[in-house]
Amino acid sequence: MSRPVSKQVAGRRLAGCVGAAVLLLAGGALAADGDDVPSATPSPAPPVFEILGEKVRAGRRLNLTLRMGESFAGAPMKIPVSVTHGTRPGPVTCLVAGIHGDELNGVEIVRRTVASTSPRKLRGVLVGVPIANLHGLQRGSRYLPDRRDLNRFFPGRRTGSAASRIADVLFRRIVRKCDLVLDFHTGSLRRTNLSQLRADLSDAGVVDLARRLGKMPVVNNAGRIGTLRRAATDIGIAAVTYEAGEPLRFDEDEIQRGVERTTKLLRELHLPTPAGDDPSFFGRTRWVRVDQGGILMSRVHLGDAVEPGDVLGTVTNPLNGEQTDVRAPFRGTLIGMAVNQVVIPGFAAYHLGITSAAAEAGPPETPDGAPEDDDAS
Repeated sequence: MSRPVSKQVAGRRLAGCVGAAVLLLAGGALAADGDDVPSATPSPAPPVFEILGEKVRAGRRLNLTLRMGESFAGAPMKIPVSVTHGTRPGPVTCLVAGIHGDELNGVEIVRRTVASTSPRKLRGVLVGVPIANLHGLQRGSRYLPDRRDLNRFFPGRRTGSAASRIADVLFRRIVRKCDLVLDFHTGSLRRTNLSQLRADLSDAGVVDLARRLGKMPVVNNAGRIGTLRRAATDIGIAAVTYEAGEPLRFDEDEIQRGVERTTKLLRELHLPTPAGDDPSFFGRTRWVRVDQGGILMSRVHLGDAVEPGDVLGTVTNPLNGEQTDVRAPFRGTLIGMAVNQVVIPGFAAYHLGITSAAAEAGPPETPDGAPEDDDAS
């Protein structure tokens, strides 16, 4: 069941619709210079920040743990939580990674960002949760041991399933204390993603946060009910999903870019929203699927702009050598794709971001997560 949206959040989203409308009409600019999008800096952090039963004083960093359930043998499963309290006022920013245990780039982005952030220079509070799904990380799996997807159960319930209980602990004890949330992910199931944000651009605070992360693609959607991002924005917390790279791999280039963007965000939150150099905006995305089974080999790269009829890759029958081209059905930018592998008919191979009504009408794809997702229950 979706959470009721407060009048404050509804008002913020109404204001954000102005920015989104400008974006749609402009064909890609997130907002015009001098617009009225509010700053992402709420009330100053208090001299003592209380979290997880601890008091973190200004100018200090504490490394804490949060119990997130237990193993089959009854041993507690605890995840690391780092809290850095700056000496100057600012928002409480939360960096979360590892909700899917096989998505590793975000784990290192959060760890490095926290390690490189000095309490003496930080404005506000930085809360880092590099491994939200310890069960999945230990097994190299996207899922929890019961094969539920943790990112379908937020904000969670104390008396629900194992996934719902874990989501409840993380959301109630960490996320609710934050003003801004960045949730880090990668592509799933042998797919890789271009560095991009998923954001609800009807929310003015989210628009502001997206602009502060610099020039990178932004996919506009509210997020599936049950995701951390959707649950956070529903209660008035500005939240975005940051996608970068593929699962089960540490990509140094993607990690470094993520650290640089996040560090810049923390350093400049007190400044006015940057004007110009806006991200690329995609109001819609569609997956291109293969029609034959065989060996998929791509001819395109992440970030490529494609036109209708362009060859994206080929599928080769390993028995008779027959090749079939996979062509773009519409204009778009490649924001995600499968790595070269063996595929079956209907496999979602290429994810295109669309800036106009270029795609044929059809049912929307899953907004966050795998293109084939039957783990919502």
